Amino acid sequence: MKIVALAGSIIGSKTKTAMIKVREMIENKYPEHEVTLLDLADYTLDFSDGRNYFEYDGDTKYVTETIMGADAIIIGTPTFQASIPATLKNIFDLLPVSAFRDKVVSVVVTAGTAKHYLMAEQQLKPILSYMKAHIVPSYVFIEEKDFLRKEIVNDDVLFRLERLIEDTVLTSEAYEIIRAQKDEEYDF
Repeated sequence: MKIVALAGSIIGSKTKTAMIKVREMIENKYPEHEVTLLDLADYTLDFSDGRNYFEYDGDTKYVTETIMGADAIIIGTPTFQASIPATLKNIFDLLPVSAFRDKVVSVVVTAGTAKHYLMAEQQLKPILSYMKAHIVPSYVFIEEKDFLRKEIVNDDVLFRLERLIEDTVLTSEAYEIIRAQKDEEYDF
């Protein structure tokens, strides 16, 4: 299985720290799966101009094709102005409407305070649903107080990240079985 851990911002350290931890946890618990960390701060991406994702080149082509080739995606996003950052929205705009069909998507949200807890429910999940994702229902919300010196120091957050990863992998495996059963129904 191919898993993409997407750090959806080009500034700040909390979301990147969380997604590095996600990658480490996947590599330790599920070494048989291929995990790729895409930190948007490491790439120079074009703004979406309506072209198909495969018509772009350079970093934009690499990032979009890596996402499209994934079986599961764990999206990490900070909360900016009670919503997702423009860099993450641009990724969604670069991809086709049905980009997440047959993909399991889960979410990790970082924010300064608990006031933005519902941002994922109100802003991010509707976009993922529109793009045909199989969304893992629970998500991990990490506050400023859960970090110290670019490390997650709250054991409950670490436990919830482990559970999110497990739910993502198990859900993806279940959908793979369902797809295989549906494919067997056809005689060709």
